[in-house]
Amino acid sequence: MPLHRREAGLADRTKMTGIRAMLKLGPSLTGGPEGRAAYDDMLSKLDAATDVSFEPEIVGGVPGWWCHPAERGDAALLYFHGGAYVVGAAWAYRAFVSQIVARSGASAFIPDYGLGPERPFPAAFDDGVSTFRAIAARFDHFALVGDSAGGGLALAIASHGAHDAALSSGPQPRGLALMSPWTDLSLSGASMTSKADDDPLLTRDMLAAAVHNYLGEGSARDPRASPVFADLSALPPLLIHVGEDEVLLDDSTRVMERVEASGGDARMEIGAGMIHVFPSMYEHLTTSTTALDDIGQFLRARLQSAWAGAAAFGGVPPPATSSANELLRRSEDTSAALPVCADCCCYVSTGQQV
Repeated sequence: MPLHRREAGLADRTKMTGIRAMLKLGPSLTGGPEGRAAYDDMLSKLDAATDVSFEPEIVGGVPGWWCHPAERGDAALLYFHGGAYVVGAAWAYRAFVSQIVARSGASAFIPDYGLGPERPFPAAFDDGVSTFRAIAARFDHFALVGDSAGGGLALAIASHGAHDAALSSGPQPRGLALMSPWTDLSLSGASMTSKADDDPLLTRDMLAAAVHNYLGEGSARDPRASPVFADLSALPPLLIHVGEDEVLLDDSTRVMERVEASGGDARMEIGAGMIHVFPSMYEHLTTSTTALDDIGQFLRARLQSAWAGAAAFGGVPPPATSSANELLRRSEDTSAALPVCADCCCYVSTGQQV
């Protein structure tokens, strides 16, 4: 199985130690909709990439936001946000997604798919399929991207698209990039127990509450909710970035095992000592920026044939918010604000909790 464990530098390891200490002092996540305001506020404060613009639109009957690079090509990303199917909003994710847009050179649409408990399962899946249909009708070349619950949703939709008669005859995604995907709502992965003491963010109780709020009476083994149980053959090339110290680690490793068994093309990068959706910590961790760079390069390579000319694809520069000098300054300044990953409903900094 193409699996790589990426070590973090000393500065990043020091900051992660501080993040863990701060998280122990903060409030626990509940897995319910009461965390929406704090979650959206935290995400909306992340740095957006320069030269990326935002535009609201309804795609496939689902409202959301486009993130456009300065030079638009003929390819697109369909990005499904995280939030355990109970929190998260497209507008709040624009800054984070803009970092992937800047690195890939492709526009991204973030749908506001249905959240529980107001719109329980299978609302998120149905909304996702609707946007998939609309994107496939508009773009011959597109890829699916997602984090946490959104990563699981992207995988479920990719599997459905590959095997559903109504969708499989049309354009299929050229690639699938996932960050810490939640692929098993039955919470049956071994890491749910083995990583419980290492994960400072997610717990079985919190995830079980989210499952209840979203699934209701639905089955946690339904492949539309838990794609680890889906037919994972015929998927496009897959890239997963996951933290070593998260209870959802096995949600990724089991997907990789099943894709490999079916003869698929997949690669998994494990961030040593990293936590859930660690690429979202790009403002402070070089490990996170490196992961985003890898995701951008993967997507750019998968969508290359859609670009109108080699010059447009020949090298999308890293976004201005991730300049080499700035990253060096941040990696050396361990007293700077300490961020929490994009799938946490609070922001923690030195002396401050929200």
